[in-house]
Amino acid sequence: MGDRKENATMISRIKVARILVEFLEVAITSIVFLKGVYPSGAFERRRYKNLVVHRARHPQLSHYIHSAVSGLLPYIEKVDDADLEFALRSFLIKLPASGSLTEVVSRDCRWEITAYFRGLPETGSSKDVASLWIPTDTKQWQQPPLITPIKSMSSEPLSLQLYLEHPSLSEPTNP
Repeated sequence: MGDRKENATMISRIKVARILVEFLEVAITSIVFLKGVYPSGAFERRRYKNLVVHRARHPQLSHYIHSAVSGLLPYIEKVDDADLEFALRSFLIKLPASGSLTEVVSRDCRWEITAYFRGLPETGSSKDVASLWIPTDTKQWQQPPLITPIKSMSSEPLSLQLYLEHPSLSEPTNP
């Protein structure tokens, strides 16, 4: 009977991890759309969790976002399901309103997907997709960045914060 309970718990954790990956794909695509990084024609309107969101039309952009967040699976497979879907939905509701909190991005802007973890996943999990993640060059941010908080949530044991980091005004633009 203990094996059955462990299997059910594992299935639940896998389901939760997939929900998180799906959410992150939608959230990141929404942020890229809302910030105007690419022309609005590069996106199409879709429904997700009964909300109107945007999906990248360009296969390379869509694949980049999908593969980046899929690489997070080993890190988040241990999250238990609670009120997670409700909390994630509230993130998506907040995103369109966050545009007024930030400056317009320049045409030559760059963006990346960054995740911070307390520990690395065990080797062999999820086909070692975690090995696709590479450490960020810490020298690119010589001064503490300016941080614009957008939304945060906690659904134990996961805490999620969405914020924008901008280089400090005193930081030189040419390294």
